[in-house]
Amino acid sequence: MSSPFRGLSAFPLTPLRDDRVDEAAFAGLVERAAAAGVDSITALGSTGSYAYLDADERARVARIAVAHAGETPVLVGVAALRTSHVLRHVAAAEDAGAAGVLLAPMTYQPLTDDDVFELFRTVAERTELPIIVYDNPGTTRFPFTPELYARIAALPGIASIKIPGVPTEPFAARAHVAAIRGVIPPHVTIGVSGDAFAAEGLLAGCDAWYSVIAGTLPDPALRITRAAQSDDADAARAESVRLEPLWCLFAAHGGSIRVVAAIAEQLGLVPPNCLPLPIRGLTAEARAEVARVVQELDLR
Repeated sequence: MSSPFRGLSAFPLTPLRDDRVDEAAFAGLVERAAAAGVDSITALGSTGSYAYLDADERARVARIAVAHAGETPVLVGVAALRTSHVLRHVAAAEDAGAAGVLLAPMTYQPLTDDDVFELFRTVAERTELPIIVYDNPGTTRFPFTPELYARIAALPGIASIKIPGVPTEPFAARAHVAAIRGVIPPHVTIGVSGDAFAAEGLLAGCDAWYSVIAGTLPDPALRITRAAQSDDADAARAESVRLEPLWCLFAAHGGSIRVVAAIAEQLGLVPPNCLPLPIRGLTAEARAEVARVVQELDLR
């Protein structure tokens, strides 16, 4: 069985239909990623709209993911505003049979480093599931420091750190990853996020790619990952460059979720207007641009 904290982890959408989770469509995305051969599937990440679902919906999504992933390990996002709610989501992930949990410091009031450390300490004490530290400052507005990485990574049960995108210049990317590696225990893996930075992050020494696009289009993400794992830097970079029009769409629309939803809708993998309101999908003009990119890149 693949390690859930190395290689490619696919983050599928949690599609909605008429303001309810479309369980069949979600199961199809999970099965699609597992059949492609990803190393893990992460349900209820940011792409999975965890913050917009109630506790019962999240528990059900976790169970569906595990039931349809086959032998592929499933990781489950458990972030919430209150620690007691996080622990409820952790218990649901345990009951579902998850291989680990993904935890971001979700907040409304600003958090301190001590607040965040205590959150991770409390969760680590209450579960035997491995924990991924989710550093996502663009969404959470909480910036991790190397010192906080080190404090949290020393806790029992911390398995991986999901970092934001690395610098684009190879030497700077290697230095960035090495600096993080230097302050965390050797058993804690480093996973890059920000799909446009994935090839460079993997080549710079990241152990995993926690990938948005792999939840809908696993094949190109696997090509980048497997090339990087084989030390074929030219192939990994070439596939990432080929996908540059897609990365540009992400940047143009303030992130990946609306673009990925439009792709999944166009391919018939999820129902129309699958995002939770008030998140609105792309305009007709933007959807036409997505359709053009999908066709030109032969994404399917």
